[in-house]
Amino acid sequence: MKKIFNLVTCTFVLVLSTKAQDSTLNRQDSLLNKNDSTITTFQNTAATHSTSPYKLHFADVPVIAAGIGLSVYGVHLIDNKEPLTEEKLNTMSKEDIPFFDRGNAGFYSPTADNNSYIPFYASFVVPVGLMLANKNERQHAGQVLVMYLETMSITGALFTMSAGLIDRSRPLVYGTKASFDKRVDANAQRSFYAGHTAATAAASFFAAKVFADFNPDSKYKPYVWAMAATLPAIVGYFRYEAGMHFLSDNVIGYVIGAGTGILVPQLHKTKIMKNVTFLPAVGAKYKGISFVYRF
Repeated sequence: MKKIFNLVTCTFVLVLSTKAQDSTLNRQDSLLNKNDSTITTFQNTAATHSTSPYKLHFADVPVIAAGIGLSVYGVHLIDNKEPLTEEKLNTMSKEDIPFFDRGNAGFYSPTADNNSYIPFYASFVVPVGLMLANKNERQHAGQVLVMYLETMSITGALFTMSAGLIDRSRPLVYGTKASFDKRVDANAQRSFYAGHTAATAAASFFAAKVFADFNPDSKYKPYVWAMAATLPAIVGYFRYEAGMHFLSDNVIGYVIGAGTGILVPQLHKTKIMKNVTFLPAVGAKYKGISFVYRF
């Protein structure tokens, strides 16, 4: 009887021990399943968050500050330009203009001038619009906006400094369609180079470049690049017809703007920017931005 009792007791203890082990194993399996679920969720979240091809640097701060500062100084120079004298106006001739720029000498059209502002202002919205519409860009909105500000500050500095320091009469000065006051006005002496065209090109090409880098396999890339090329061309056409800029002014503005719009994002590419440094450069007779690339 005692042996039977001991056997029953051992069996009962063994059953309890087995159940306890099973319960422990079940809890461990549950914890492992929860961990697996957490890891899977984290991996899915990481997979849905795109990787940026760009990297911002501390040097962006002084570059933006220098660009804005030089733009303000350039506007000051423009505001203080000397108007054309009547004597000087009477001696001016289309023959003084390079042959490739004589096509619109004397042109003046307020309608074309006003029309140029439509694609001009629209271009500034394009980078932000594409960023908000595209998920990959939207997830890195801060980077995109900083680079956009940097692009436009550099573009503004280059244009305003050139327009403020270089005297070149607009095409409208060489004809009689515009009033005398408008022809001799200081504002008519800053044809070089086309700032509207440059700014439009910078904004539109920046938008296309960023879209292409964030979406390298997108089927919409050709259309975005086509839009980028078309907008500044339209602005340049209207500025040409308005008698505000010569052909060469528009071409130079287009190239500088497009180059800036592409180059700024390109220099922020993760691999390239490791060896690049931008710094403001100020001397006794110059103000600008230094660019250093370490090989």
